Amino acid sequence: MTESTFNIAVLPGDGIGPEVTAAGVEVLNAVASFSPGLTFTFEEFSIGANEFLKSGDPLPHHVLERIRAFDAILLGAAGLPGVRWPTGVEIAPQIDLRERLDLYCGLRPIYLFHPDDSPLRDKPAGSIDLLLVRESTEGLFSGRNDRSNVTPDRAEDRLVITRHGAERIIHAAFREAMGRRKHLTLVDKANVLPSMAYFRGIFDEIATEFPEVETQRIYVDAAALYLIQRPESFDVLVTENMFGDILSDLLAGIVGGMGMAPSADIGDAWAVFQPSHGSAPDIAGKGIANPVATILSVAMMLDWLGEDITRHAAARIRRAVRTVFSDRRARTRDLGGSLTTQQMTAEIIAALN
Repeated sequence: MTESTFNIAVLPGDGIGPEVTAAGVEVLNAVASFSPGLTFTFEEFSIGANEFLKSGDPLPHHVLERIRAFDAILLGAAGLPGVRWPTGVEIAPQIDLRERLDLYCGLRPIYLFHPDDSPLRDKPAGSIDLLLVRESTEGLFSGRNDRSNVTPDRAEDRLVITRHGAERIIHAAFREAMGRRKHLTLVDKANVLPSMAYFRGIFDEIATEFPEVETQRIYVDAAALYLIQRPESFDVLVTENMFGDILSDLLAGIVGGMGMAPSADIGDAWAVFQPSHGSAPDIAGKGIANPVATILSVAMMLDWLGEDITRHAAARIRRAVRTVFSDRRARTRDLGGSLTTQQMTAEIIAALN
């Protein structure tokens, strides 16, 4: 039997991060027990607002160098509202990770497991099934560390679209569409912003390479409307960094909230997997955080690791989540239920078999 051992760096982070990453690790170990030949090892590293308060650096250099040697990175949540740089912005090592490891491809899958979890009316289970592809290294986030852009009389942010950055994220989105329902929507603001018109032009060029994929182009304000009115009409969407940041939360809301929204930030050499939610300090330590977004992020990690045994394990986790959510009573408090983090994790592990 071929043995497959994967070394996973775990960055629990702040707030509920340690609680949900513990759930993710538990599910990884459980699915490995059902998969002969599959083994995981884990090592934890400290990053985030609490690390900043301790050492003065939310993403220490030695941590960044160490995690490069691991097969994948599992991140909980990072940042606390009261811990900020002198400019007033929050500590955000998760963004630093994307930029320093060049994790340009942000994947935000959205899936409705049960009609009752959506605030939208009459949406059957599985009817909302889409993937937001977010460029994660440039766009409107590009100038976030430029202190010279803020004076007593003026503050300025810079939106940067490069040909290199646009080409690689758009190619990635087309490849995702080819593996799904062959439909790709560009979300931009090309009617107002020259940078977005430039992005659209590159999209149009690359679209000719994928004649099998049906395409459409929608302005971001209209996209927000249509994603509420008819989310089932979308398959894959690709967009700029800030637009993706905003729309991913909207999309989480239509399937139950941030606790249901997994994510991956993928580059050519490394990848980070984390729930889309924040550190939620108001519920930290209470044992009531929804671990599903992290558990689904773990499934994305298994797909990305790219072996048959890990892909089968990923499918097994998704089936288990689907099984648990078919029972309307099995919900954490954010979804109107009473299960604790540990109880929801146990339900999913029981359904793995």
